[in-house]
Amino acid sequence: MNNKYIMKYLDYLKYERKLSINTYESYQYNLEKFQTFFTNKDILKLTTDEIRNFLYDESVSARTRAHYLTVINSFYGFLLDNKIITKVPTQTIKLPKLEKKLPEFLTIEEVDKLLNITPLKPTDYRNIAMLETLYATGLRVSELVNLELSNIDFDDCIIRVFGKGSKERIVPINDSAKDALKTYIDDYRDYLLRDKSSSFVFINNLGTKITRQGFFKILKKVCRENGIDKHVSPHTLRHSFATHLLNNGADLRVIQELLGHSNITTTEIYSHISNQKVHDDYRFHPRNDQE
Repeated sequence: MNNKYIMKYLDYLKYERKLSINTYESYQYNLEKFQTFFTNKDILKLTTDEIRNFLYDESVSARTRAHYLTVINSFYGFLLDNKIITKVPTQTIKLPKLEKKLPEFLTIEEVDKLLNITPLKPTDYRNIAMLETLYATGLRVSELVNLELSNIDFDDCIIRVFGKGSKERIVPINDSAKDALKTYIDDYRDYLLRDKSSSFVFINNLGTKITRQGFFKILKKVCRENGIDKHVSPHTLRHSFATHLLNNGADLRVIQELLGHSNITTTEIYSHISNQKVHDDYRFHPRNDQE
């Protein structure tokens, strides 16, 4: 990427806004695509119609298009604030309407199936510990792979988590997760380290920290081996954690705190799932004649 204004903006995001690595890389990727599309044009002089053509030339979903527009808006807003331009060309472009997509989650039976791993080798014990922890706490996958030994308090059965914006929260762990973690850490983690040292809990076959991509591969493999046909991502377990808590009577504010959501409206999507379940399950009422 050689456009000096985009580079200035990215530096601003990294050093002043201090965006997380994942968010920063997402913005960088979107701006690279934007710049490549207008290789032979001055991005300071683009018209509203030209930018609209870019957004709708991309054969992407409305959600992705909305993200592109958010990034481009923010970029031009930065240029305006720094008096590099006098008008934001995207000002009149409206965000596409997005359908509220309810996150997919596993049933309790499917979670039991997923966690039904017969451990035969050290990596199996690690995988059990990772999956039990993810389902017991609702951690984001980035929080899971960055978990350090010092973050776990086995005596009080809690994990100290550093989430988005390095915000700290305390999350309790249940007995299943606690036992799986303790077994893995005490008996199998050193084998995976192979004489190396690391403060991170979950270690790969090379003796280094497991990556988000590495965890996703493990999850897909476990799903395949355990006969789970759904598309399951690390976030699916987070959604399952929240949905099962809500369906069993947990308060939405408590779930917000456990998930590390800064805004309750983000958590409220789980109440929609719960309401949908009520509606779907009503067909089992003996006097329901809607079928």
